[in-house]
Amino acid sequence: MPIPIIDLFAGPGGLGEGFSSIKDENENAVFEIKLSIEKDQWAHKTLTWRAFYRQFINNGNPVPKEYYEAYRETNLKKREQIVEEALLKYPEGDHARKEVQLIELGSDEFPPELVDRLIQERLGLENQPWVLIGGPPCQAYSNAGRSRVGGINPEDNRVYLYREYLRIIDIHRPSVFVMENVKGLLSAKVNDEKVFDWIKKDLELKGAYKIFSFVKNVEEDSDFLIKAEKYGIPQKRHRVILLGVRTDIKHPNVYLSPTKKVPLKKIIGNLPPIRSGLGRSFLRNKPFEFTKSGKPKREYLKVVDSDINWTQQILTQIQTIKKWGELSMKGIELGPRVFQWGIGKEFIPGEYRTETIDFLNNWYSDPNLGGIANHESRSHLTQDLMRYLFASLYIQDNESFPRMEDYARHHQTLVPDHASALSGKFSDRFRVQMPDIPATTVTSHISKDGHYFIHYDPRQCRSLTVREAARIQTFPDNYLFRGSRTQQFHQVGNAVPPFLAAQLAQLVLKLFK
Repeated sequence: MPIPIIDLFAGPGGLGEGFSSIKDENENAVFEIKLSIEKDQWAHKTLTWRAFYRQFINNGNPVPKEYYEAYRETNLKKREQIVEEALLKYPEGDHARKEVQLIELGSDEFPPELVDRLIQERLGLENQPWVLIGGPPCQAYSNAGRSRVGGINPEDNRVYLYREYLRIIDIHRPSVFVMENVKGLLSAKVNDEKVFDWIKKDLELKGAYKIFSFVKNVEEDSDFLIKAEKYGIPQKRHRVILLGVRTDIKHPNVYLSPTKKVPLKKIIGNLPPIRSGLGRSFLRNKPFEFTKSGKPKREYLKVVDSDINWTQQILTQIQTIKKWGELSMKGIELGPRVFQWGIGKEFIPGEYRTETIDFLNNWYSDPNLGGIANHESRSHLTQDLMRYLFASLYIQDNESFPRMEDYARHHQTLVPDHASALSGKFSDRFRVQMPDIPATTVTSHISKDGHYFIHYDPRQCRSLTVREAARIQTFPDNYLFRGSRTQQFHQVGNAVPPFLAAQLAQLVLKLFK
């Protein structure tokens, strides 16, 4: 029988996808997700649809045509209709709805008794070996979050959400648990006490469990940090991941094996080239008009989006940058390929496999797709497009991305109209991703703007799409993110890379063997 999995704080399912991908010599699933709990409604919808897909794949049955119809549907409303009708039509839909629960752990609305009953029902057999996985919300621990509020707020409920994870371990005693969190957890303090020390001590449950690292024998806290780019993930994502093993189970002292780093262009370079969208142009700060926070109100001009208008904007900007005379302007010819798909779509037909990488050859691909979903660019401010164009041209002549002082040095028009733009706090505010190395960490902030995720190709002059971010996170191409583009971005940024999770799952499997 497959080893049961309970997935808490599941997000869109990155950890679960990795564990579910492990097969034995007969191509049977080794792990089976019995229950996924997530509070975000759109991540919950994405999880449900993936759970539906998994019912067929894990049982050796063909995936219904509706799965691919939904994938190819460009109208989000119609896509949702196809999905919901399929969930009602097939018995596997009912199974998926039971497996994935929309619950906010630690809230008054969902008392512990309800959660405990669900876990017990889904696990079924007494004393059966099983695994608990999940990552309690991390915003309170993150370095970025702490810098915004001046440290950790002891009253922030998110600081203590790991205790709900702990409570479930204490009550249900999994054989093994895997808990993921941000790098900032290692340095987070409340009242001068290290939060990480609380967590390690609590999770050991007075000697019932021992905490291990996935990468090395533990000598110091930093040994729990996994640098994902060392393990075939095309991004520099650094996360704390704890392996808890019940003391009656032997740990075989096996760890993740580093592999060669994967450059970004190998993962997203063959996706359809698309241009950025045009939104509006900044005109001026309105005289004597201010927002509630005291900042000047801004006046914008709406810009009509079209291939012609976009080309005129970019050509004008190219000529302006040429006049500055410092960049070589390589690879800026605006060929017809950029305009074949315009700003992209929710589905673009074609064949878009990643470039050959030994250990990732079959990870992304699904021959039944007939194209790629979630690949549509945002609309950008025309002044931001100038910065994007400059940044992508800059990296062709330099071995690093331009910082704010580099923008200012080339021309003042490249500096954003913000009082703190040159304060040093936002030196990497506009960051182009380098093609020949792994990307920087994809975070949920990508749902707000794309300034930190600028595409390296100056001809496209845009930020990354949802599908590009999903590939960087190593989600298979047939993993469909539901909801609006903003909701899709939010889900992708919050996930654990599935290909990394699959490697963790292989180590967990060795514990059971």
